[in-house]
Amino acid sequence: MHRKFLVLIKLLTTFLFSFCILFNIASAQSINGKIIDANTKEPLPHVTVTLANTALGTMSDEEGRFQIRPKTSGRYLVRASRVGYEAFEVSYPTDGAFLEVALRPALIQLNNAVVVSAQRYPVKQFDSPEAVSVVNEKRLVEMSPGSVPEALAGTTGVWMQKTNHGGGSPFIRGLTGQQTLLMIDGIRLNNATYRSGPNQYLNTVDPFNIEQTEVLRGSGSVQYGTDALGGVVHIITQTPKFSQGSLKLFGTGYGKYLSSNMEQSAGLELGASSEKLVMAGNLVWRQFGDIKAGKGVGTLDPTGYGQLAGDIKSVIKLHDKHLLTLAYQQVSQDDVPLFHKVALEDFQYNNFDLQKRQLGYVRLESSYDNKWIKRVQLTGSLQMSVEGRESRKNGSESVTHERDEINTWGATALIHSAPSAHWKINAGLEYYYDQVSSSRYVENVASGSQADKRPLYPDGSTLSNMALFTLHTLDFNQFTLTGGVRLNGFDIQVREDNTNISTVSLNPVAVVGSFSALYKIHPNHHVIASINNAFRAPNIDDLGTLGIVDFRYEVPNKSLEPERSVNMELGIKSRTKHFSSSFSVYRNNLTNIIDRVRSGTDSIQGYQVYLKENIAEAYIQGFESGIEVRLSDFLVFRNNLTYTYGQNITKNEPYRRIPPFNGLAELTFRKKVFWASFNVLFASKQDRLAGGDKDDNRIPEGGTPSWTVLNLNVGYSFKNWCMLTAGVNNILDEAYRTHGSGVYGYGRSVWTALRLNLN
Repeated sequence: MHRKFLVLIKLLTTFLFSFCILFNIASAQSINGKIIDANTKEPLPHVTVTLANTALGTMSDEEGRFQIRPKTSGRYLVRASRVGYEAFEVSYPTDGAFLEVALRPALIQLNNAVVVSAQRYPVKQFDSPEAVSVVNEKRLVEMSPGSVPEALAGTTGVWMQKTNHGGGSPFIRGLTGQQTLLMIDGIRLNNATYRSGPNQYLNTVDPFNIEQTEVLRGSGSVQYGTDALGGVVHIITQTPKFSQGSLKLFGTGYGKYLSSNMEQSAGLELGASSEKLVMAGNLVWRQFGDIKAGKGVGTLDPTGYGQLAGDIKSVIKLHDKHLLTLAYQQVSQDDVPLFHKVALEDFQYNNFDLQKRQLGYVRLESSYDNKWIKRVQLTGSLQMSVEGRESRKNGSESVTHERDEINTWGATALIHSAPSAHWKINAGLEYYYDQVSSSRYVENVASGSQADKRPLYPDGSTLSNMALFTLHTLDFNQFTLTGGVRLNGFDIQVREDNTNISTVSLNPVAVVGSFSALYKIHPNHHVIASINNAFRAPNIDDLGTLGIVDFRYEVPNKSLEPERSVNMELGIKSRTKHFSSSFSVYRNNLTNIIDRVRSGTDSIQGYQVYLKENIAEAYIQGFESGIEVRLSDFLVFRNNLTYTYGQNITKNEPYRRIPPFNGLAELTFRKKVFWASFNVLFASKQDRLAGGDKDDNRIPEGGTPSWTVLNLNVGYSFKNWCMLTAGVNNILDEAYRTHGSGVYGYGRSVWTALRLNLN
């Protein structure tokens, strides 16, 4: 059924593409113009030009020219944007003169982005009361990361921990795993079996097709629901842009090589666009070799794995005010080793095989000339996740095979209103339904016999998640106030299985609220403050896990309740022509935390037995800062620092896995087609350890040592058709690993990447 659903999406996309190429309606009135670089006065191609509150838009051609033809005459808000330039908007009539737009290069990126995660509609980062970190397309292209976790490393307020080379779990304000929400294109990636602690789920998104990644630091439960105790990582994939005139073909070729065969990647994007329809698809192959760590450590064998990713997206202009998007994406990974299991726990091998994620969605976006219904977005999605595990102990004839499949159906309806010039409303209805299929069997390689065992999760378990929410923004001369409330209900069914564990049926309900304020003490300086509460409903992983997880053996507990938190924050944002900064201090009070406790004194298969219970109360507090300084027309200095302190009040000990004090300092030279960047990533020693940290075989006795890593990156653009980038990682060949990670980081290594625009 699922395959038929995805095939139907592909066939429908192809049909509509063919139909819309032939269907082209001309109109009498138009807005014509040209985009130029404000400094060089040269034409700027590939600039996105749109008319606000409509589905109309295009891209400037090689001469910087654009034309948009609305069906009705009048004044429209014209917006022009391109990565690396400051956004521009102006009100303009359809019968106006030729419009020339001069975009200014944006050397300083901090506080300059337009973000969607804070309010679920586009707002300027500087004018938002929330703390949001952004990794834009320009940085992704120039740094050529092999994975999304690599792309987020060094981002303000984000600590990346890698249990294995194919993993990468973001810590936001001291929390990760189930307590941090991952999203892609407004759709939840978290499902019913997302584990607590560090995991590999973020690595199931390929960075080749990402337009922007936004990290909402602090609770996002009102906007996005369960799991957003620490914050939200929202990945926004590229949407192909409409073009003017006749059908146009475009494409991008990509290749990268990292020394010692640690990465070989190749990607190809092809697409076609017109005034009514645009369609693009890409395919990316990556082969990651074993990590060659810093001096004295050597090669980590086994850590390498293979990956194949692809996606296709089609956008159809049904009307001036109606857009239909159809998208499908897939990432597949084979034989992803858990290195620490082999190195420290006497395994011959322990792999994720197969690891796969598929997402298909259909989205209808409509704009209206009604103050109570300005914009409506309807989304239907189907996501399928597969996690296979295969392991064998040294000297054993038994091989354990496990497989978990989770199908998630989702439906979202959002309504954006603007009752007045000072009042905006965003309201929505969401529904997600997870179905879990889980299996496990043990194979005897000598006899060839197989024996079915109780899987990690009870097979056939389901989780339903339904919510209503509303978020209001009041914008006055000096104040911007935002407040909202969310009602979330769940139906969790953990099925009875052959271990005689009774069926669990839970129906938790949560009501959460938020309030934030921005005060403009000066046009260039804004003070922000917020208080909000958040929750995390127990999922199938909490309620039904039976088996080895990390370094312990877990048994189920059927009587868990939602975790809750109250987050308070105070900060300041500044932005001038030569300087930009953000600074936040926060405290997050956590209650009813689901924690692991020893279940008796027994051990199973050599692992201590643990049970999850709502027993803990804790707090996490700290500060996050970021600055960018324009030292000259060609030189920019960037620095960010993150400090996190966590305490488990119940156990009177540090909270688990708290990242050390860490940060980044970077100096970038940029002149016309050449750029060079030198950065320093650092982390202090982390020796404030919880009992669970001391038991974790990935954390050295006495804590994780401090480290400093130096990197150099350079790039050169040949007009608009080719970009060559290269770099040296870990120049001093430091042997380091991030706190809690099961693998070391790259040693001294050299990489190069080539990107060709096939327009």
